Amino acid sequence: MKRPLTRRVGKDTVAHLVLCGRLLFARSPCSRASSEKPQGNNMESEGMTSRKSEARRSRSLAEHVLYIVLISVAHTFLSIPCFGQEQQQVETSPTRLTSQAASQSSTTGQAPQASKPEQPESESEKKKKGVLRGSFVVAPLPISSPAIGSGLVPILGYIFPFSRNDKISPPSVIGVAGLVTNNGSRGFVVGGQLYLKENTYRITSGFARGNINYDIYGTGVFVGRKLPLNQTGQAFFAEFLRRIGWKFFTGPRFITGRSLLTVRLNSAGNFPIPPNIGLNTNLTAIGAKLTRDTSPNRFYPTSGSFFNFTSDFFSQTLGSKYSFQSYKTTFSEYWSLNKAQVLAYNAYFCGTGGSPPFYGNCIYGTDNQLRGYIAGHYFTRYALATQLEYRRVLPKRFGFVVFGGIGGTIPGGTQLYGSRKFLPSGGGGLRFTLSQKYHVNLRADIAQGRDGHTFGMGVGEAF
Repeated sequence: MKRPLTRRVGKDTVAHLVLCGRLLFARSPCSRASSEKPQGNNMESEGMTSRKSEARRSRSLAEHVLYIVLISVAHTFLSIPCFGQEQQQVETSPTRLTSQAASQSSTTGQAPQASKPEQPESESEKKKKGVLRGSFVVAPLPISSPAIGSGLVPILGYIFPFSRNDKISPPSVIGVAGLVTNNGSRGFVVGGQLYLKENTYRITSGFARGNINYDIYGTGVFVGRKLPLNQTGQAFFAEFLRRIGWKFFTGPRFITGRSLLTVRLNSAGNFPIPPNIGLNTNLTAIGAKLTRDTSPNRFYPTSGSFFNFTSDFFSQTLGSKYSFQSYKTTFSEYWSLNKAQVLAYNAYFCGTGGSPPFYGNCIYGTDNQLRGYIAGHYFTRYALATQLEYRRVLPKRFGFVVFGGIGGTIPGGTQLYGSRKFLPSGGGGLRFTLSQKYHVNLRADIAQGRDGHTFGMGVGEAF
């Protein structure tokens, strides 16, 4: 009698993963029938009985060989992975097997036969199944930014559990993204974030390279003017965190990069030119990070909180052109109103010390502190913001958000760019679920700030 393996196969969004299953056989009724002893009132001669018994054994052996061949062929074809599917395997419990055996015994009138325990599968057998563990996310994002123009940001990511046996760690992520805009900006970034040993260790690393054309805006007598710049370079970042208790993680960080800053052709007149224009600049820092995340899903939090504090120390003793410090803190809280509605709150603070270059200051509009502001409009020594967002899930993978907040900037005493400003913001956006398995959304937001409005797109929530 066949003993099917219970399984569940579901579709995911972006043609992800995977799998068709395997075929299991238990003993066939023929094998049990062949093992039964013939009975009858009239017995044949001993020689004839021996020949018939030997014929039955040969026929039974041939049937078993045929079953084995058929099972092997079926397993070979059913083990081929099917692109665009996902598999979750539900194991049959010993209690269920016992009840099945008891039911079979009551039906046939035979004593239940003990089944042999299944042997653990070898690594080679697991590899033959071709089972993919995670989910692909593919998103060619259009971008329209007053800072760097209009273009495309292609994104390819893979979300997966680092270990099949680890049921505690959040899913890991690796991916690559590019940038192409009509103002000549080009670039790419590749990186990943791994969660290891039942969420004991977290490793994050990334490399970026490209050239960006952007503007910086004047203040005071230069209000309304902007200076077009081109910045080329590359940067490498890595951090290693360990859990220390109460869901807190801490560990060291390392940042190193090199860039060349030049002025594009413009009519800015006597606009103040940043120092070290046309010179290669190295920036190197070591730092530390303290973070805590109690949300059940970091891609779409519905409850819990998130806290993150980073400090980076750039020093000439490390080979850095400038010596300065950078501090950033963010805190978010999430409340689930019901299955389809979430209320999210975020607070942000940034501060710098020492003598940073203008792009080493807090740049408003780069970390989704408040949407509605052009990155490059406010380079300040200190920045803060707080915002609230209502999120609603709709049918057919769609959703929408409404948000609003206030913030401010405080320049340093010798800072050339930026000024003290009170910065309100508000807006809304649409959502489309790219991965139903992990609830990863494609977001498109339009926001109104003090100086105008912005439109932006991205993968994942703003905070």
